Amino acid sequence: MKNNTTKQIIVIGAGFAGLAAASLLAKQGFKVIILEKNDQAGGRARVWEKDGFKFDMGPSWYWMPDVFENYFALFNHNVSDYYQLKRLEPGYRVYFGKDDFIDVPADRKELDALFDSIEPGSSKQLARFLDQAEYKYKVGMGEYVFRPSHTITEFIDFNLIRKSVSMQLLTSVAKHVRKYFKNPKLIKLLEFPVLFLGATAKDIPAMYTMMNYADLVMGTWYPDGGMNEIVKAMVKVAEEHGVEIKLNTEVSAIETAGGKVSLLKTNKGDFMADFVVAGADYEHVDQSLLKQADRNYTPQYWEKRVLSPSSLLFYIGTNCKVDNIQHHNLFFDEDLDVHADEIYKDPKWPERPLFYVSCTSKTDDSVAPADGENLFFLMPIAPGLTDTEELREKYFDILLNRFEQITGNNIRNHVVVKRSYALADFKADYHSFKGNAYGLSNILSQTAFFKPAMRSKKVENLLYTGQLTVPGPGVPPALISGQVAAGEVIKYFEEK
Repeated sequence: MKNNTTKQIIVIGAGFAGLAAASLLAKQGFKVIILEKNDQAGGRARVWEKDGFKFDMGPSWYWMPDVFENYFALFNHNVSDYYQLKRLEPGYRVYFGKDDFIDVPADRKELDALFDSIEPGSSKQLARFLDQAEYKYKVGMGEYVFRPSHTITEFIDFNLIRKSVSMQLLTSVAKHVRKYFKNPKLIKLLEFPVLFLGATAKDIPAMYTMMNYADLVMGTWYPDGGMNEIVKAMVKVAEEHGVEIKLNTEVSAIETAGGKVSLLKTNKGDFMADFVVAGADYEHVDQSLLKQADRNYTPQYWEKRVLSPSSLLFYIGTNCKVDNIQHHNLFFDEDLDVHADEIYKDPKWPERPLFYVSCTSKTDDSVAPADGENLFFLMPIAPGLTDTEELREKYFDILLNRFEQITGNNIRNHVVVKRSYALADFKADYHSFKGNAYGLSNILSQTAFFKPAMRSKKVENLLYTGQLTVPGPGVPPALISGQVAAGEVIKYFEEK
């Protein structure tokens, strides 16, 4: 399709989905322009630097390395052409209290030994559990996620329906895990990955134990230099294929005529488009950039969506070394169910929150001065809450007290760089609906064709991509979403 040079595609947003869609369309010969409101590409995976500290502002876990390899292979590249990966050993630490923790090993024999030491004989159960998880991963990532999910008919395929029974869509992760394991520590370990999917293990389909395969078998990795190195690599691919990325360019309106986009209004002038791929926040595009007659959904529809959590984040630089932690650290010393209820059932600021701490300087000397550490604190919270500096400081004290008590470190007087980030920032920087951090929850009623539609129902040359549409939240799904969107645009012009 190299006869497309006269067709101009505008992509709104330079996040993972937007960059992927833009690069693949440019590869097919389209003239592609990305309009990005912020001063750097990457969406939530931007970077912030101060006083020798370099912080990844958003995603911090590198899982599913095959998705990244497959993406760069589309352009005849390898991941190693752009950044070097290191498998973390251990993958991460889970704290259950002071001097009570599990380090999750990368080596399978060590993992089996760990399970047996906690629950005798459970390594055999783990083998059965992970065999199922592997099947779900291969079917899910191979046959589900690359479908645009326009209608249910895409899934009316006998072979896929047969496989869907094995995918366990109608039972929960919580029930499935408890069929194999009894020890509460092992249950917490196996349920934790669904926190990324925006619901409790009681509400997420057991299909998503595929995440345990990604975690415990495929491993936890780190790109030297940080997660933003993925963004830099994707920008290089995009520019290599002629994509023009216009930063600090915010779209204020999408004008239509005759059921098609006519132009996009921005703070840098108007842009004409033969097709628009909206990689910005779906609700914002739908409700704020389009006239009412062009919208896919009503405000009431959006209000009824179940969102993944938001986050209260702290980027902390210290002038001392920090002991007794790994690169990734989960603090599960409080009740997960209570905190989950404070996110999903009775939304409010949590009383006794669980939290996560990343210390990338344990792996990477480039992200902090030699005598310091780079710390990233994350506390999941409900979207749509009141967000004030007083509340942020209250929870900073709570998290720091718990961190110091559990790990035995005294870092309060050694903090030399500090920045908070929460709901108001997600809204201001990304127009994030209710300040959510991770898009829509992956409950069954919001899976596949139950998600907000990728295709505009009113505007024929407008398509949505990213974490509020298929296949869902997370860096690998966003990367796949961009690929699916590009394929749909190519089909549109082929049919024309």
